[in-house]
Amino acid sequence: MTGLRVLGVSVGPGGLRPKDCGGRGTGLDDNSDRRCEMGRGVARRRGVARGRRRNRGFGAVGVAVALVWACAAAGYARPSEATPGGFERAAEQAAAEFGVPKEVLLGVSYESSWWEGNHGRPSTKGGYGPMHLTDTTSGRTYVHRPGEGPVDATGTDDPSEHTLQAAAAMIGVAPQTLKRDELQNLRGGAALLASYQRQITREISPDAGRWYGAVARYSQAADAATAGRFADGVFTVIRTGKQRVREDGRTVSLPKSPVVRPDRSQLASLRLRTAAAAAVPECPRELNCRFVPAALSNYQASARNSNGMGVDFIVIHDLEGSYDGGISWFQDPVSGVSAHYVMKADGSEATQMVATKDVAFHAGNYWVNLHGIGIELEGYAAQGPSWFTPAQYKATAALVVYLARRFDVPLDRKHIIGHDNVLPPRPARAPDAHWDPGPYWDWEKFMALLDADHRQEYEAAGRRAGGNVGIGQAVMIAPTFGKNKQTVTVCDPNCRTQTGPSNLLYVRTAPRDDAPLVSDPALHPDGSPGTDRIDDWGSTVVWGQEFVVADVRGDWTAIWFGGQKGWIHNPAGVHTRLAPNAPIVRPASGAKSASVYTTAYPRADEYPEGVTASEQTRFTTYTFPQGQAYVAARTPVGADDFSPATPTRPEIVVTGDQQYEVIQYNRRLATVNTAETRR
Repeated sequence: MTGLRVLGVSVGPGGLRPKDCGGRGTGLDDNSDRRCEMGRGVARRRGVARGRRRNRGFGAVGVAVALVWACAAAGYARPSEATPGGFERAAEQAAAEFGVPKEVLLGVSYESSWWEGNHGRPSTKGGYGPMHLTDTTSGRTYVHRPGEGPVDATGTDDPSEHTLQAAAAMIGVAPQTLKRDELQNLRGGAALLASYQRQITREISPDAGRWYGAVARYSQAADAATAGRFADGVFTVIRTGKQRVREDGRTVSLPKSPVVRPDRSQLASLRLRTAAAAAVPECPRELNCRFVPAALSNYQASARNSNGMGVDFIVIHDLEGSYDGGISWFQDPVSGVSAHYVMKADGSEATQMVATKDVAFHAGNYWVNLHGIGIELEGYAAQGPSWFTPAQYKATAALVVYLARRFDVPLDRKHIIGHDNVLPPRPARAPDAHWDPGPYWDWEKFMALLDADHRQEYEAAGRRAGGNVGIGQAVMIAPTFGKNKQTVTVCDPNCRTQTGPSNLLYVRTAPRDDAPLVSDPALHPDGSPGTDRIDDWGSTVVWGQEFVVADVRGDWTAIWFGGQKGWIHNPAGVHTRLAPNAPIVRPASGAKSASVYTTAYPRADEYPEGVTASEQTRFTTYTFPQGQAYVAARTPVGADDFSPATPTRPEIVVTGDQQYEVIQYNRRLATVNTAETRR
């Protein structure tokens, strides 16, 4: 699920929710049951209810000045289009206009967006531009990530969801302009900060430390801990200084100001709610880790491991927004979602929000949630290289190693997975399935941090194999990240291409560069070819995934992929390694095919009376015919399900007598019944 709000996810009804609802804004599906909205990877946007009052806090004088300024700035290039230093100059002009210390404005922008405009795309809380001005107007739809589909508004009038409209009114500029024009976005953010400052101190002070309360208010957090954490982050940036190269190649600098002394006493004047004593976080010692509980309605209390329901997956996500925004969103009961951990981009902090024994709603597939631990990374998938820092890789790896040892999770890519490796529970949800952490998360680097011996094993096997990959062998997809330059198209809604180091390879219908990309029937029901859009995951494979070789022709290797033969460019085996001892699964002897699922629930007759059975729905658009083969996890999993405790009975774990193989079917994992398959 993506300061910047961020992770998006579904909003369900109060109390126990139905599960496994798929796409954004689609509502409950035909098989809706008791948990239909748990862990959908996207949230319905909160909109403006009738009778919304405009923010008049800045006053008529500010609006008049803004109108004059807007006319003067009509020919001003956007900071990203200006000469070097344009962003800083725009921030300086906006700060001077509204009396905000420049270091405060730049500090807030850095903590909210790392000085990025995100090409006019919203964060998952509907925040726009370098000042993350929010707009979740009722009746509108917003894109969670490029191509992931619309999200419904939920119709609230929470002012924290509509700071863009308030800022636009203050500076006399149309709200739509603030979404894509970084200069006006900076002005709007400065106007908001100035209005908050006047409300708190009744003065526009040149002393940056006197703006602590206004900065905390700018976070839009409802509790003092989150607001204070955001303000502390901003003032740490101010005191220590920052320099960063933006995605457009422009360098932005904020000189350090160690003499600034933030007035933290102002936080009390905001009268925000205070939280109860926090639990002790479950983190490795080397992490700066705290526990901030998610809203009670955003996860499911359980007793995993001790109740017989184990942890099998660790799922890596990105927030599509900021660290503090993600924490705030998971604390909001309206969001309906959560993750176990949130990781700051610079590696300096981690926040646990759900105990590992409990079920967080993060993966968009309830059965995966039952057996998964979700980790959210601050950042944007399409801007991965800008956000996924070495420190974040190291901190996240330390956490994953700690969790894997504790829960005996294998350190391989069928158990350490991305959100983009989780199939939705039903075919209708496939077009809405998330693709984070995206093509720019360096799985090669990350897995090496987890288990150096495991990585060396693959490399040694690859050297022994050379280019002599044989039909029927299992291979691991292993392009070298820094050398594997791939082009993707990002649409938001205007489309652009970007080329850079990537973890993916394209899968084609024939062994040649101009052959169409394979068509995923769940994404392209009309049979049209796959595309290079960043969200079109159906024709790509990613580092660490394992497949069975179906054919070899020159520089091309064919693999069994999503029910068909797909070709990857693999001269001399440079992009693959042999997968030692990988279990290979085929349809049972004499069977024409095996059914493809994405969950592993018991049969309906195995549920006790009073517990609603979850439907083990076939992924009918996918096939696994005789003659094909796929790589499975080391051991099958047992069918199981969970029913939380009620006032009249304890929690119930339902187990069945069937076993399922977890296979690498396409970009995503699937399950097949062992009764229909053979190793």
